[in-house]
Amino acid sequence: MKHPVDVHVGKRVRHRRWMVGMTQQQLADKVGIKFQQIQKYETGMNRISASRLWDIADALGVSISFFFEGLGGDAPAVDEQIGDILADKEALMLVRSYYAIPEPQRRRLFDLAKVLSEAA
Repeated sequence: MKHPVDVHVGKRVRHRRWMVGMTQQQLADKVGIKFQQIQKYETGMNRISASRLWDIADALGVSISFFFEGLGGDAPAVDEQIGDILADKEALMLVRSYYAIPEPQRRRLFDLAKVLSEAA
């Protein structure tokens, strides 16, 4: 039986992988495992060990805490929202482009978008 935490962490792995435009094979190669194992992690079928999660976080350029964000009483709603957004091809391209921008410029772009959305 899948544990809800394993499912949540797996979804966060998949979403981050999508955001950076990486395939399961590319992530598996970086981590040193087979892509089928990545599939099992992303569905929550297999639990990710601490050391493997460390490697995955490094390969995806995030901290380990990223995979646990949104976990709690409202986790399913957060996951559904992310899934809905990333199902839209244009939104996915926008997110990938955003993360391709270097951090200082990305922060400025984020601040600009925030100001524009408040003015709308």
